[in-house]
Amino acid sequence: MIVVTAAGGQTGTAIVRALRERGEQVRAVVSRPRPRPELDALGAEVVVAELTQPQPWSDVLAGADAFYLIWPNFDPDEDEGATALFGEARRAGVPRVVYHSVLRPQARTMPHHAAKDRAEQALDTSGLAWRVLQPCAYAQNLDEQVAEAVRTGRLRSTWGLRTGQSLVDLADVAQAAAVLLTEDGLDGGTFEAVGPEALTAPRIAELIGERLGREVVAEDVVPRGDGVGGRDMAYAGRCRRLMFDHYRAHGFVGSPRVLTALLGRPPRSYADHLADVALAA
Repeated sequence: MIVVTAAGGQTGTAIVRALRERGEQVRAVVSRPRPRPELDALGAEVVVAELTQPQPWSDVLAGADAFYLIWPNFDPDEDEGATALFGEARRAGVPRVVYHSVLRPQARTMPHHAAKDRAEQALDTSGLAWRVLQPCAYAQNLDEQVAEAVRTGRLRSTWGLRTGQSLVDLADVAQAAAVLLTEDGLDGGTFEAVGPEALTAPRIAELIGERLGREVVAEDVVPRGDGVGGRDMAYAGRCRRLMFDHYRAHGFVGSPRVLTALLGRPPRSYADHLADVALAA
């Protein structure tokens, strides 16, 4: 039995799917008691538990062979909450823990990266057998901008026009996570999950245009301010703004060789992803 948190989100659902395709039994942890037809259809055992409430975790982790911890994006409680759950996993005797981190967690100008860096440090000293997956930005993250580009002929880029991103397909990330959760000989390793090429916004626009048979132009769009609202919303807004500032100045690229080794094949290209996206105007 493998426990996966944040299983109702796009990353968690993809990992549950990859595990079920391998024939693994999965306990899918969600934060709210509402219908989860996508997880039911995959044959997962769906349980409700709050990541920041440790009391029920002895039951959630009971009998687990492995635990995949995904923390919700841009959450200010990640480092402390993840550390607490590593403790729960140790007390439950979980044989293997995999933490879903991020490429370049040491880039501490981005608060959500810094939180993952601190969580990785806590995992290293937790007494657990552990692995860490460090994905870059997903190809799927741009799907809304792609749909808008199909309608308008303009791709809005919040990271400028000069720097690149090594966008990775979420399906490849999920397959890599399944490898880390089920295969031996990987303990104590941090594994980057990076797409095969560094893509600038103009190059992405060119690829969309090739699919459409007409020109698409990349447009530089500076994100708005830090955000308003409660504590969590303000933190998330600040994280996004600092993230795009970092991308604009430095890009967000890495090497695909680690992911290639995990998958036993080259990772999917962004063109491969676009081939799966409906581009009807």
